[in-house]
Amino acid sequence: MLIDSHVNLHAVQFAEDQPEVIARARAAGVGLMVTICDRVSSFPAVRAIAETHDDIWCTVGTHPHEAKENPQLDADTLIALAGAPRVVGIGETGLDYHYDFSPRDIQRRVFAAHIDAARATGLPLVVHTREADAEMIEMLETAHAQGSFSLLLHCYTSGAELAARAAALGAWFSVSGIATFKAAEAVRAVIRDMPADRIIVETDCPYLAPVPYRGRRNEPAYLPHVLAKLAEIRGWSLAEAEARTEAAFFDLFTRIPRPAAA
Repeated sequence: MLIDSHVNLHAVQFAEDQPEVIARARAAGVGLMVTICDRVSSFPAVRAIAETHDDIWCTVGTHPHEAKENPQLDADTLIALAGAPRVVGIGETGLDYHYDFSPRDIQRRVFAAHIDAARATGLPLVVHTREADAEMIEMLETAHAQGSFSLLLHCYTSGAELAARAAALGAWFSVSGIATFKAAEAVRAVIRDMPADRIIVETDCPYLAPVPYRGRRNEPAYLPHVLAKLAEIRGWSLAEAEARTEAAFFDLFTRIPRPAAA
């Protein structure tokens, strides 16, 4: 089974043809998708997509870009929303110091609330991190010392040290279309060292379309190109890459029933 672990199907880019996008994904062999919540105010739309399709699940959370929308967001609110039956993760959340669309202190406060919610619910924390390696690992290691939780560093493009220290905490990693970009050799170098049993794949659509679609709107039907690049980087066959990423996905997203053959 091909599994797209990170899609944004509620995005405005899919407003005109969302059903066709989903149909193309299925035709391309994508058997399951997780559609991601970028802000708590978007959760009703995200949840509705998951509740409409048996092969789509969802998360609840607020992206660091949007942290300023609800700077007092607390863990109890996230925990309550995560009780919905199609919710399988907390996030996307984290720190993004590249754009600083939300003040850094608010990003940290909101991220901490998500960490507490992930620990309380037992759901994996879906983490976005960009140009914040030092503070990210400090927050993750401090929080883990207070009580463990599972986490996914999605669309990983940060440094080797953060990757190694997060891996020591038991983190999973997801590989996106960035791995196909000509200039992304540093990203590929980190992928080569990721724990083999904790790698999954994603498109992050509508963003980051892989080669040969780079520059276009991304969609989950392009996931096979990401999987093929991962297989190339790790020296795996396509079948092995598919089997490994499927097993790793279900090990992480434990609320989703594992197929009998998995």
